[in-house]
Amino acid sequence: MLRWIIFVVIYSLLGFYVLQALKTATKYQWVYYLATAISLAVLVNFIYQWTYGATEGRVLSRPMSYAAGFLLAIISFKLISIIFLFSEDIFRLISAAYQKLYGTSKEFSLPSRRRFLSLIGLGIAALPFGALLYGMVKGKYNFKVLKYDLKFDDLPSAFDGYQITQISDVHSGSFDNREKIEYAIDLINRQKSDVLFFTGDMVNNKAEEMKPWADLFSKLEAKDGKFSVLGNHDYGDYVSWPSEEAQDQNLKDLKNLQKEIGFDLILNDSRYLEKNGDRIALIGVENWGRGGFKKAGDLKKAASDINADDFKILLSHDPSHWEDVVINDDLHYHLTLSGHTHGMQFGIEIPGWIKWSPVKWRYKYWAGIYKERGQFINVNRGFGFIGYPGRVGIWPEITVITLRQKSLT
Repeated sequence: MLRWIIFVVIYSLLGFYVLQALKTATKYQWVYYLATAISLAVLVNFIYQWTYGATEGRVLSRPMSYAAGFLLAIISFKLISIIFLFSEDIFRLISAAYQKLYGTSKEFSLPSRRRFLSLIGLGIAALPFGALLYGMVKGKYNFKVLKYDLKFDDLPSAFDGYQITQISDVHSGSFDNREKIEYAIDLINRQKSDVLFFTGDMVNNKAEEMKPWADLFSKLEAKDGKFSVLGNHDYGDYVSWPSEEAQDQNLKDLKNLQKEIGFDLILNDSRYLEKNGDRIALIGVENWGRGGFKKAGDLKKAASDINADDFKILLSHDPSHWEDVVINDDLHYHLTLSGHTHGMQFGIEIPGWIKWSPVKWRYKYWAGIYKERGQFINVNRGFGFIGYPGRVGIWPEITVITLRQKSLT
């Protein structure tokens, strides 16, 4: 209770401070009162959802996530506005102190706030506020197809031009728009790739979350098959279960559901893709993540039936596995496909100029193609969303990779 009291007091003080800028910037008092009412409504909704809403363990429920998203937008607006207000107040204090010490009146009187500075502060603060709201309404379904050509010296000739589609981090428990998901499924199929890979996190917590969407995902097409691995959320570790048996059954249900959808789920195992007498090895590991994440992945076991000189594609949900284990392994894994980071669902990306997200402070390899020791990884930005119910700047991704043989191109 004490933490809520402290939070409400700080939130209210920030709001009161920012509202002074509104009073300075506009003569329409209804704007002032409307802003106050919206801010308080968002706060009350957040506290209500936190107190009485289902949080699903470490994963926010849908109402809770939207309450948190709106609160985040309001707080970002307040904090950025305060930067301008506080800088002006420092100037006002210095000016008043100077007049007190050296002025003719010898009075301590704060100068009035300058309207244009309040307008500038409010205008700049409106940018992230609007972006966060846009991300919740439109950005989370702003699907992008990102295409890459990767060249290898030892790619089997028959696989030159072979096209892969990768999706990751579906998080079906967060979906709320069937039409948008139908569009995304169609967009994937329009790529007409040879093979489709899904690199984990089909649900937030429970297999039942995927059931309303299974018919749509069963429409995914790839002539050489659809293959998948599990992500950290798929194990159901972030909610309470009445028993271990119930959690085990949930995982079995999810595995069966993936099979019904048409995915060949590879769990610490391998397959071969064959074409015109050539073949490439496909290895899939269970989730392995640095820190407190599940480490069920067993690379040695997964690769036990392949040959050292095979061309290898590895499916591994968490890119920290690639950094900590894969690139240091005795075997050479030509291409690893991962996800997990979501690009934090927030950042700035302008191709050829800037690629930034706060998630880079946790993950060295967090979005896109990287190459180390002659080995490639693609970290998919994710198909769905979780936590903050939106995306800003880091859009949901469908990756299309074309394999090329250097000697033939």
